[in-house]
Amino acid sequence: MNKKRPVNLDLRTIKQPLPAITSILHRATGVALFVAAAFMMYALGLSLESEAGFNEAVEMFENGFLAKLIAWGCVSALLYHFFAGIKHLVMDFGHCEELESGLKAAQITLGLSAVAVLLAGVWIW
Repeated sequence: MNKKRPVNLDLRTIKQPLPAITSILHRATGVALFVAAAFMMYALGLSLESEAGFNEAVEMFENGFLAKLIAWGCVSALLYHFFAGIKHLVMDFGHCEELESGLKAAQITLGLSAVAVLLAGVWIW
């Protein structure tokens, strides 16, 4: 084994291309959605418990800043994960695999996601 190979483990100096960043973000939002499912299951359980629990859940989402922030985060992760998943499906069919088209697909994914997240923020707030 060659011991003189260069090793660069400083993540701040490694320059990733945009398609790699979108792929990493797709995985990160998948993990975030898994974690967010616990919050949403709590809210669902609270709302199905009784009429008072339902009213408490409604109050939490209507007047609670933290609950709205978490809900916006969940919806944002879902929207990004959706658009990046569509991009990955298109790539699985053999399209946008070249460097230029992959970069364009990543830019479109980020653009659509940004617009959708902003619209979701307006809707939630």
